[in-house]
Amino acid sequence: MGESDAASKLRSDFLQVLRSRGRRIPDDLVAEVGKPVTNPMYQGNSPLGSRTDMESCPKKEIDGFEDRLVEENLYLITEAGEQGRLPVLMLSLKTSDEKKRPAIVILHSSYKCKEWLRPLLEAYASRDYIAVAVDSRYHGERASSRSTYQEALISSWKIGDSMPFIYDTVWDLIKLADYLVQREDIDPSRIGITGESLGGMHAWFAAAMDIRYAVAIPIIGVQGFRWAIENDKWQARVGSIRPLFEEARLDLGKDVIDKEVVEKVWDRIAPGLALQFDAPYTVPIIAPRPQLIINGSEDPRCPVAGLDVSISIAQQAYKAAGCPDNFQFIAERGIGHQMTATMVKAASDWFDKFLKP
Repeated sequence: MGESDAASKLRSDFLQVLRSRGRRIPDDLVAEVGKPVTNPMYQGNSPLGSRTDMESCPKKEIDGFEDRLVEENLYLITEAGEQGRLPVLMLSLKTSDEKKRPAIVILHSSYKCKEWLRPLLEAYASRDYIAVAVDSRYHGERASSRSTYQEALISSWKIGDSMPFIYDTVWDLIKLADYLVQREDIDPSRIGITGESLGGMHAWFAAAMDIRYAVAIPIIGVQGFRWAIENDKWQARVGSIRPLFEEARLDLGKDVIDKEVVEKVWDRIAPGLALQFDAPYTVPIIAPRPQLIINGSEDPRCPVAGLDVSISIAQQAYKAAGCPDNFQFIAERGIGHQMTATMVKAASDWFDKFLKP
């Protein structure tokens, strides 16, 4: 089986997993008009933190920028049920021509929402991109309380009727691509995708599973799930959604969370995450499309040592495709699980390099 055949089979297998939980799909993709969110939902008990790094994204100085800024709020119906209503926020500039422009999908981290990303959306819109953000599953407009996401993760473990960790949002992003390529103002060959932390995982998987995402920049999201289990480096990732693993520990009759608990949880809520869909298999199949992976060298949730094999295989894939310069891995020295201004600038430059005419 050739490499392209292997990639095609992996994508087909992933789609089968996505469809395995009784997903009811509308015959047509429906877009409904929405309204701006005045009081965004932020979850968890941690402080929101600073937007300083996002605000450092290169922004073109434009007279009357606010007057020229076009904001669209809409909902895409990606499947039946409450969580099948995907909230979308899009920012762009009014123009006098009808040229198709590049689009960038930007994805938020855990417990935040699309409105948190507005500094990035405005920066890219100022540079003639159509900037797009969505609420991931059980976040933002898809959450009813500050614990909705945690409750969904636990329900997934206990009932098994949903996949709120990564997979369900990847389904939404595949349907989002259906919508974006149909728009008259977007060049369907120039759609990029990026995200931070959980959003970085979403960007990584969406680009791997949907070739319409032409450029991918996952930030502090790519990790080796199998490597973490085998090398006892799973604690920080587990700690980010600890109530889920505590519930699983109790159900499995364990005194402590151990690697058996971790493996069973991943297999239940995201089948194949630590097996056939792990980084060594999904990162390389993004080739030959441009891909920039950015992590912190000291990130305990995404240990760079766990990516050695994935990076090596990806480099080989891009070299075999005749475009080794289309792949880059950056591990910012001295940085843990944090998106920095340097990362934001590197992502901006990468998009400009590959999406601007």
